Amino acid sequence: MYIVTGAAGFIGSNIVAELEARGMGPIVVVDWFGTGDKWRNIAKRRIAAYVRPEALSQYLADLRVPVKAVIHMGAISATTEADVDQLVALNINYSVMLWDWCAQNDVPFLYASSAATYGGIEQGFNDDESTEARAALRPLNAYGWSKKTTDDIFVERVARGEKAPSQWVGLKFFNVYGPNEYHKDDMRSVACKMFDAIQTTNVVKLFKSYRPDMADGEQRRDFVYVKDCLSLVMWFLSRPDISGIFNSGSGRARSFADIVRSMAAITGKALEIEFIDMPEAIRGKYQYFTEADMTKVKRLGYAEPQISLEDGMRDYVENYLQHSDRYR
Repeated sequence: MYIVTGAAGFIGSNIVAELEARGMGPIVVVDWFGTGDKWRNIAKRRIAAYVRPEALSQYLADLRVPVKAVIHMGAISATTEADVDQLVALNINYSVMLWDWCAQNDVPFLYASSAATYGGIEQGFNDDESTEARAALRPLNAYGWSKKTTDDIFVERVARGEKAPSQWVGLKFFNVYGPNEYHKDDMRSVACKMFDAIQTTNVVKLFKSYRPDMADGEQRRDFVYVKDCLSLVMWFLSRPDISGIFNSGSGRARSFADIVRSMAAITGKALEIEFIDMPEAIRGKYQYFTEADMTKVKRLGYAEPQISLEDGMRDYVENYLQHSDRYR
C-alpha cells in the first residue's frame, strides 16, 4: 500500500497516476476536496481508500497492512499564505507527525520541500545539507521558511543519530508545470495561465524587469515539467538505500520570453508581449533567476533524460490543454 498525501493536488495526483500506471498499489488518497473541481484530478484513478488529513493519524494507528511508502505532497503551497500558524500546523508539524510514524514503522518517507527555501539567491542552488549551507538560506516568505524549517528538523534529527524512516527524501521542487494544476487559480504555472489567456487574445502580459542588467521578459526560472518530477520520485522509490534532500528541477534556467516563443510555435499564433508593472508588494521579493543544480542526484546514478521546455510545453498543450478533458 502507498499512502499519498495532497493526492488530489497537482503533483500528488500525478504521482497517484504514475503509481497506477506502473502497477504499484493499492493507493490511499489523503486530501481535502472542498466544493471545487479538484476531485477531477483523481477521478480516473482506482483508489483503495480516501482519508481526510485530520483523520490520517488514527487511520495509521488502525492500519493492519504493510505500507510500502508514505509520499507526502500535502501542504499549504501558496507562496502568498500569510497565516503563519497554519503553515506551522500543516507544513511543519503535520510533516513531523508523518516522519515520526514512518520512523517507528520503518517505512520510506518522501516529502515535498521547495526551491522557495533558497530565498533570493541567484547562484548556488545546490542541495547541500550541511549546517553551514542550510544556515545561509534566507527564504523570502513564510511558505519558504516553513519548508526550510521542516528540512532543518529532519536533517538535524538524522545528524543527532535519532531514529529515522528507513528511507527519507525531501524534494526541492522548482517551477513545476503540467496537467492537473487547474484548481490552483493564480498559483497555476505561467504556461497554463498563458494558454488560457490566448484563447481570447494574441497579447501575452509579462512583468517588466526592474533591473538594468536584465531586459523585460528575460527573467529566468527553472521550469520543470511534472513528468520529470515523477521520474525522480519513482527512481527514489526504486532506490531505498538513498536518503537526503535533493533538487527537483530541469537544471536549465529559461526566460519567460522563451515560454511565449514556445507557446506561439505550438499554437501557431502570432503572440505579442505587453510588459506590465509588477505590483509594489512583490518587487522586493521577486526572483529574477533560479536554476536547480542536479549534480547531487546524478552522481548517485540518476540518469533519466530531462524534458526540454519546448518538449514539455508541447506535450502539455497538445495532450492536455487543447482537449475538453484536460485531466491526466
